[in-house]
Amino acid sequence: MRPHVARNTSGRRSAIDRRATRHLGYVASQRVRKRIEEAFGWIKTVAGLRKTKLCGLPKVDWSFTFAAAAYNRVRAPKLIAALTLAPRRAVN
Repeated sequence: MRPHVARNTSGRRSAIDRRATRHLGYVASQRVRKRIEEAFGWIKTVAGLRKTKLCGLPKVDWSFTFAAAAYNRVRAPKLIAALTLAPRRAVN
């Protein structure tokens, strides 16, 4: 199993060497990681959950679920547009 961490490419020594980052699975993993980080970043900044104003796990859980649903609503038009523009595969 390969580590799913970002490789340092700024010129310093990286803990992840080229043997781990040369595979297609690593590239796919980084794309998925970016998509997940974008969602959490949106929830922290736009939805205001960086510093929650609620007390208690049930309330914070509800607030996070609501924010994640709002992010899905924001992202839905782009996903629908990508599905309608994608070429269809022939089914044999």
